[in-house]
Formats: sequence, C-alpha cells, structure tokens
Amino acid sequence: MSTKFIFISGCSSGIGLDAVRTLKTRGYDVLASCRKPYDVGVLLQQGIDCIQLDLASSESVQSALEQIREHGELYALLNNGAFGVPGAVEDLSRAALQHQFETNVFGTHELTRGCLEMMLPRNEGRIIQISSILGGLCLPMRGAYNASKYALEALSDTLRLELHDTNIKISLIQPGPIESLFRPNALSEFKQHIDTEGSRYRRLYASVESRLSSGKPVPFTLPASAVSEVIIHALEAKKPKIRYRVTRPTQVFLPLKRILPDRWMDKLLLKLGD
Repeated sequence: MSTKFIFISGCSSGIGLDAVRTLKTRGYDVLASCRKPYDVGVLLQQGIDCIQLDLASSESVQSALEQIREHGELYALLNNGAFGVPGAVEDLSRAALQHQFETNVFGTHELTRGCLEMMLPRNEGRIIQISSILGGLCLPMRGAYNASKYALEALSDTLRLELHDTNIKISLIQPGPIESLFRPNALSEFKQHIDTEGSRYRRLYASVESRLSSGKPVPFTLPASAVSEVIIHALEAKKPKIRYRVTRPTQVFLPLKRILPDRWMDKLLLKLGD
C-alpha cells in the first residue's frame, strides 16, 4: 500500500478512470482530472478527488498546477489525457493539426514542466506517459495522432536523458487496442475536421466512419486494467522500464519494425490500416 500523491489527466473513462480506481484501492492519494465539468461531477459523486483540466488551454493547465500544489507533495504524474483526429494527412488543415497538438503535446508538455518543478527540489518522482503503439509506428488515416505520439515519445526520451542524474524516473506506456471511448471521440473529431466530400478518399472515409461507429472491439483488445498493471510497476519498481508494451499488437509489431526493411513494413502496415 502507498499513500503517495499522484495526479492523473484524462480520467473520464478508459485507461484514466481505471487507473484512478486501481491506485485508490492500493492506497495512493489520487487527484484526477477531466476536461468536461460534467465528468468532474460524476467522479466527485463517486468519492474521487477530481478537478477540471482542459489541456488545450494554458489557463486551465496553470489553474490545475496551482491546485496540485495546494493538494500536497506530488510524487507522480500520469499523463493520459489525449484524443485522435483521424483523416488522411493531405486532408488535415493547419487548424486540425494544431488542435491535435494542443492537447496531446503542448498541454501535456506544459503540465509536465509544472509538475517537474514540484519534484526537482525533493529529487524524487515518477512521470508516466501514456503513449501508443502509434508512437512507435504509423498507420494510414491516423497522421495527426501518429505525429502527436511520436512527439510525446521524443520529448520523453530527451527529458529522461536530461534527468539522468536525478531520482525522477520517466516511463512510456505503449498500449495497442484498449477498451475505451477513444473511437467514438475520434469519430466526433473526424466529422468536425475532415471534409469528406471534397477528398479523393471520400469512399475510404465511409469505411473509416463505419469502423469508428461500429462499437465492435478490434482484435486483441484488452481491458483498461491491462494498462493499470504496468502503471503500478512504473510507479513502484526501483528501476521502472523505459517503455512498457501493452497488448499483443504492440508486443509484436514494434519489434518487427526494428527488424524488417522499411518497404516490407510498409506493406504490412497498409494491410493493418485497411
């Protein structure tokens, strides 16, 4: 059992919500956050300490950091808040790409910097980044999300090197398909940001919409608890792993990418992306 204080972003459902419940059960002092005030209210009614945080807003991030400071001595940050904007790269407007990065990269980075400032004086802490299999390889129609997770991985790798002489540990978790509301949320973003009728991919987009709205789990989908298991290890191990691969696709395809020639890998990923 641990009573250490951890802050978690993106807790309305899926990985974040399961992590909150799991860590509270283990005795952690958990402060959760959600983007929508309604979801904050739901968690508060369940007896979970929760604040509102919109990672796309610097003002909201700074407000959250102040509440974290007031809450107690921060030990760990779990960066889970993220979403995806599906669509072909050529159909992504500058505004759509900026929208994707505001939450997945810029807001997450600002939150991380602020939490790191709280950890450095004590020379102790854990920063756990929920990345993705798409932080290690790319699939078509997911360019904005691919890019945001590659950016998160690069910033995390660099930060880990820069913190080598401290007792602050950085871990990346790379889930594949996990039970969550990611696809319904992605469908909403897709309809908002992609001009399907004006695209040469308009026929393919019909299948994209069907996939995102079907509600059927893709093969090898695991419950969010599979991610919570490795979060515990990243928090409690003396030497946490730099990367944790969760789900069979991540465990198979990321090593393959290191072995296979690029063109062979492209053929494989094109089949997966259909």
